[in-house]
Amino acid sequence: MTDMTQLRPQTARELKFRRLAAELRRRLLDGTWPQGSKLPTEHALAVETGLSVTTVRRAYEVLVGQQLVERRQGAGTFATVRPTTARPPGQAVGVLVPTTMLYYPRVLQGVEVALAVAGARMALACSHYDGSIEREAIDRLVDGGVHGLLLVPILHELDDPLSRMAELQALPVPVVLMERRIAAAGPLDSTEHVCTDHESGAYLAVQHLHDLGHRRIALVLRSDGPPAAPITAGYERAVVDLGLRDAVRVGALTDEWDLGRADWAVGTLAAQGATAALCFGDREASLLLGAARRFGLRVPDDLALVSYDNEFADVADVPLTAVSPPKYRLGRLAAEILLQRLADDGAGPVHQVQLRPELVVRASCGGTSTWLTRSSR
Repeated sequence: MTDMTQLRPQTARELKFRRLAAELRRRLLDGTWPQGSKLPTEHALAVETGLSVTTVRRAYEVLVGQQLVERRQGAGTFATVRPTTARPPGQAVGVLVPTTMLYYPRVLQGVEVALAVAGARMALACSHYDGSIEREAIDRLVDGGVHGLLLVPILHELDDPLSRMAELQALPVPVVLMERRIAAAGPLDSTEHVCTDHESGAYLAVQHLHDLGHRRIALVLRSDGPPAAPITAGYERAVVDLGLRDAVRVGALTDEWDLGRADWAVGTLAAQGATAALCFGDREASLLLGAARRFGLRVPDDLALVSYDNEFADVADVPLTAVSPPKYRLGRLAAEILLQRLADDGAGPVHQVQLRPELVVRASCGGTSTWLTRSSR
């Protein structure tokens, strides 16, 4: 099996025509060019976009392959006339997640409920965080006849995530991403997605610890995975907004956590005088609890802890206060958006949704047990 790193990277020219094909596809589906209407000539579109005629021609060829346009000899390129009859019941939706453990079961529950209500069925695939498996799985789902895709693709590890984004948007069926977006792309990110606002979740946790009187609040990361960057951004913004000049950062830890790693982290926190920490995620925070005990620190009296995830924070030795992403709601909303996209035959605005997490307050930070949903900005 070919490793992701061995796949031939796309050239700038290939990326341009795929982006153009995705944009033209959206125009066709949202009615900018009604069915049966004539599209601009290759030369005219090249002038409009500033791209070469060759790039425009390749984009049109993609649309021909997707049966969205047809070429008529001597007449030009026309939007195809598609059947107006309603889609048959029992639509199939392909769902690809990196794992079916821990974070994603609740997401999948939300997807399943939304599809069941609509009489649709789910075809599930798992990439196991392997890029080549991901590509093969998506190809199988599309070849198997799914009407749309809900994807959690690998993006953050790629050198050129915009290229991958263009590939996904050029697929012949609608795509909605879950828990994935390209924040650095800014306005270039035209994907339809539903994500957790991890930045706000981290901000809310730091704000809560600040309100409890803590001024040296640490951030402890387990890895450089997709949530790490927005969690760090939320933490750093809270540090600035709340005037926490004595913030403590325990850097990204990419290796597997064990007792020794937890002991090292607690020792670092103690040496820098931290009285509270936001830790990503539950397993690592649970290990910190044991390390704090070995170090002679009491939780929450000497060290208050907030975990990020809330998968099993409630069963820790000291129940953990935790930031809780809205996993079930995220999955259900993503599926509803995709189903609406299918019902509208691709028309309508692109949805880019961020859902704010909640903070579940338990014993590990000394607060009263409750759910906090207040604004974190």
